Amino acid sequence: MNNTLPLYQSVFDVEYDQWSKLLEDQPEYRIKQVWEGLYRGFTLPHELTSLPKALREILSELSPKALEVVSELKSDNMTTIKWLLGLHDSNQIETVLMRYSRRDTVCVSTQVGCAMGCGFCATGQAGFFRQLSSGEIIEQVFIASRRLRALGANQRVSNVVFMGMGEPLANFTALIRAIDLMNREFAIGARSFTVSTVGIAPGIRRLAEVPIQVNLAVSLHAANDALRSSLLPINKSYPISVLMEAINDYRIATNRRVSFEWALMDSVNDSDQDAKELAGLALEVGAHINLIPLNSTPGWPASGSSLSRVHEFANLLESLGCNVTIRSTRGAEIAAACGQLANRKHVVGKARRLPGSVTAFSDLSVPK
Repeated sequence: MNNTLPLYQSVFDVEYDQWSKLLEDQPEYRIKQVWEGLYRGFTLPHELTSLPKALREILSELSPKALEVVSELKSDNMTTIKWLLGLHDSNQIETVLMRYSRRDTVCVSTQVGCAMGCGFCATGQAGFFRQLSSGEIIEQVFIASRRLRALGANQRVSNVVFMGMGEPLANFTALIRAIDLMNREFAIGARSFTVSTVGIAPGIRRLAEVPIQVNLAVSLHAANDALRSSLLPINKSYPISVLMEAINDYRIATNRRVSFEWALMDSVNDSDQDAKELAGLALEVGAHINLIPLNSTPGWPASGSSLSRVHEFANLLESLGCNVTIRSTRGAEIAAACGQLANRKHVVGKARRLPGSVTAFSDLSVPK
């Protein structure tokens, strides 16, 4: 037994060959049992009854600590479940499972907090603390899969949306490893992954080069630079013209339709003029538009547009030739809806935000 395995943040950070080193005195089939237990049986190594008890005890000591479920909140008749998860270093993240009639979708976090600074988002209000490892990203889906199994569900997680805490394209390397492993080992189809971004143009171009073709959703929320810069500070680095060029390049390279996310805010971005500006951008790149009333957060004064205004806005977009979907709000009563996820431990002031700029926490390593 080799007890010199490097420290990892999650058991899912350990590659297959690392398990081979850890279990170097064991037959090959033991390594396969551990790997398939994690990725097929949703079982941690020390829980595998197919392994000898002595080996399970050793693995319990040597394996990276699993994410801890600190709390679980349920709403919408158990169709929305939110977890507060504790990480190995006492940081915390939130993850949401949304159950539908034909699919089970997990909304996954990619960072502890977020450096993008969007004022209407609870995660942005909390600030940035650190990147998640690819294993910590994967383990959120593992936890949701175990919960589905406990509920007696016949189906596994079918869709993963990277719309939780953090900016996925600012943690690019970990994001792609997580997608690749979940695609291969959890058997989640490539087109069942959706990566959401506030508009990091170099990251969009880099994503276009990844062999696995995932869905791309751009959190647009405003269609002119003045308003968008006031809502999303990243727009000052990558204004709409730069963003649209990257989106168009992505569309050409992947032949995949991009979605625009638009959180409707009363008297902020829900006017007829806003709709016309949005339509112009969407039609330019053939984007689909997802509308949702802004979900309330304590640190943002504006409220979501009324349901009647949402429908008026959608009707105007459709009359201009756009494809539009009005998304239903799920989990708002447990602060699990879009824009409401936050690191509760940090929000209440028990930890200090790391200093730095928006780009300081990005692993894009490509020029603007």
